[in-house]
Amino acid sequence: MARIGIAGLQHETNTFADSRARFCDFVLADAWPGLLWRGDLPAGLQGTQLPAAGMLQALQAAGHEAVPLLWGNANPSGPVTEDAFEALWWLFERALAEAGPLDALLLELHGAMVTEHLPSGDSEWLRRTRERVGERLPIVAVLDFHANLTPAMADQLDLALVYRTYPHTDTAQCGREAVHQLAPLLAGARYARALRQLPFLIPLPWQSTLASPMRELMAQAVAASGGEVVHVSLAGGFPMADVPDSAPSVLVYAHDQAAADRAADTLTQAVQAARSQFGGRLWPPGDAVAHALAVGRPGAPVVLADTQDNPGGGGDGDSTGVLQALLQARAAGACLGLLCDPEAAAAAHAAGVGAWISVALGGKRGRHSGEPVAGPWRVEALGDGRILGTGPFYGGSQMALGAMARLSQHGVQVLVSSRKQQAADQAMFRHLGIEPAQCALLALKSSVHFRADFGPLAAEVLVVESEGANIADLHRLHYRHCTRPPA
Repeated sequence: MARIGIAGLQHETNTFADSRARFCDFVLADAWPGLLWRGDLPAGLQGTQLPAAGMLQALQAAGHEAVPLLWGNANPSGPVTEDAFEALWWLFERALAEAGPLDALLLELHGAMVTEHLPSGDSEWLRRTRERVGERLPIVAVLDFHANLTPAMADQLDLALVYRTYPHTDTAQCGREAVHQLAPLLAGARYARALRQLPFLIPLPWQSTLASPMRELMAQAVAASGGEVVHVSLAGGFPMADVPDSAPSVLVYAHDQAAADRAADTLTQAVQAARSQFGGRLWPPGDAVAHALAVGRPGAPVVLADTQDNPGGGGDGDSTGVLQALLQARAAGACLGLLCDPEAAAAAHAAGVGAWISVALGGKRGRHSGEPVAGPWRVEALGDGRILGTGPFYGGSQMALGAMARLSQHGVQVLVSSRKQQAADQAMFRHLGIEPAQCALLALKSSVHFRADFGPLAAEVLVVESEGANIADLHRLHYRHCTRPPA
């Protein structure tokens, strides 16, 4: 039996967003647990689809002793503040120092964290970790599909596994696989590796592994793993991080350098050959609503993906462009979610179901939010925001989204939350009395993750270009530190 340290720190940083991830943002729960330290990890992660949860399950099954250290996550936003990063490191370093002798370390990291003082928070976290544990201790990390892999990250790891899905539905599975892959490292094996960074950026809406070309490229990565090749990872990268290493990448581990280089070069060439296929139509809000009203019906809704206000990509979750278009069209039967407005949610709770409130909705959190939408709004339903996720992405997660309300105007339903969270689970809608399949039109503040749970319902999905910090057309951005052009 081995003693395995386990820890996680997740933040996906949109450097074009005005917001900041503060220490309190890591402490508060949202769709994922709040900050967990040492003995709090097993119970706090139980039932979730997170990689660390899969690690804990697999370690127990393998008869190893799991040594919980720290797990933290904050919703995607602008950079992590320096004091938040350093406070989290202090907690982790203390837990590591008090853990006693370890045989290996398992980490759940995002791979696209930028802080106020560091272009790659993940690289610095790994550098400090390696400095503390020494060169001989095996370190295995599970990384997000949107990781911007740096050479410095690869240098500190004995093995890294990147999610193979977007929407991310294999996260816990990746955690279990990390434990399986740990066995040879515990026995003394060490691998050659090859990292290749692609020379272009892929917009988030077109990175989905449910669609071409990423679906076929990921299948190629999976098929290449085996024999002399230990593991092949393909990361889509996070293009909203304006840092030097922002890029899709290929990372290969093999028993010898030649095999690692061959596999990495083959997959890299395939991704480069598919460059022109990473694209699609972006709909103006008014056109998208008009099309959806003509096509959608209860039982077969049209989904509008409000991608640029996706909280999962750093959006504030309160932009009003799509909502304005729905109201102008008098789109009765349409439902929009989730719009983050704690003031409106509080006003609805104070007034009660059936009341009318005059609060202006949305458009309050930043320069990407658009104009608030004037009332009056009818309060249709109220909720406490405590939701058990039921879909493939958030399944098993005990969400804590704060006070919630369903408001309506001209037959348009709006689901309001007090904490921002992308609409990627139907349970969020059912919490406020909406059955998603019975809507004719669903407007979701999400880029791709919604497809895991809402995709099977949709007669059609339209990607909408409205206000928000999560820009879909990367040609509109002015990069200063990343030199790679958009696909």
